[in-house]
Amino acid sequence: MSSQVIPAQAHGGPSYRWELTPTGSTAQFRGLAAVSKDVAWVGGTAGTVLRTVDGGKHWQNVSPAGAEALQFRDVEAFDAKRAVALSIGVGEDSRVYRTVDGGKHWTETFRNTDVNAFYDCFAFNDDKHGLAMSDPVDGKFRIAATSDGGQSWKVQSNAGMPAALPGEFAFAASGTCLVAGPGRTAWFATGGGDRPRVFRTSDGGRHWRVSDSPMASGQAAGIFSLAFRNPLFGVAVGGDFEKPTDAVKAASITYDGGRTWKLVPADKAPKGYRSGSHFVPWSPSTVVAVGPSGSDVSFDGGRSWKQFYDGSFDSVECAGHGSQAGCWASGAKGAVGRLVH
Repeated sequence: MSSQVIPAQAHGGPSYRWELTPTGSTAQFRGLAAVSKDVAWVGGTAGTVLRTVDGGKHWQNVSPAGAEALQFRDVEAFDAKRAVALSIGVGEDSRVYRTVDGGKHWTETFRNTDVNAFYDCFAFNDDKHGLAMSDPVDGKFRIAATSDGGQSWKVQSNAGMPAALPGEFAFAASGTCLVAGPGRTAWFATGGGDRPRVFRTSDGGRHWRVSDSPMASGQAAGIFSLAFRNPLFGVAVGGDFEKPTDAVKAASITYDGGRTWKLVPADKAPKGYRSGSHFVPWSPSTVVAVGPSGSDVSFDGGRSWKQFYDGSFDSVECAGHGSQAGCWASGAKGAVGRLVH
């Protein structure tokens, strides 16, 4: 597929495009952590982790030693030096690595030993408190928590977790199937069952409530990504990854913290399956979504979307404030882009 800019502009507002940055890698980067317009980390196949501190002009290979057989599907970074990376897979393939020196050295801080667990994504409320989420074990999604910046993890009791539906799981597609909000709030999204759902916690993952979503679900369908502007206002995107160019009930919005969700009509939804989403820092109602068949932007809080790029990305994340704010996207064949607006 070509990678063309397709003008997407609010009335009198900004236009959006991706500026591709050469990484020198052929890995697929589903793990992405934005720190600012200059600093970002990506994680991907073959145990690859890269870091830039100059806006993507140069990427450093800072991959953990001995991790070549792993797939890093999520990265969370606190600054240019401190980051944690999650590898996914059955049993011991699900691990967490942590660095405090810009990736020169990594420490393995978590290794899953349950053959029935499969960790999909993780998220941090701040630089201390974070949660990692596994597909259901014994009929319930599993949560591991850290309170020391990822140095140690503890699997939580599932007593406060609602039962999973038959066939329900989460998608390790972009690191945004689980997202964290202010305080100890967090949400995660699912698919695979007879309906997708959104789980939410306000006490750091000890207790969860769950709501049904009107979006598509199925063996390859559901909610792939969540993005919240604040504790009440959020967006969900997804669809069916086996039908990447079909907008199959691909987006919804919530105004009550995920308790209820309103489906975005097909004629206003993203133009296909989308695996990642994030609100931009410089506008209260602008959100970007990416997927293998293109990128879309919504200037009205997710109620309507316009495609602005037809190339492939898996993940998108924004961070920073003021002049340091920036958005990044990553995907297959070493692709990384920085958002220009």
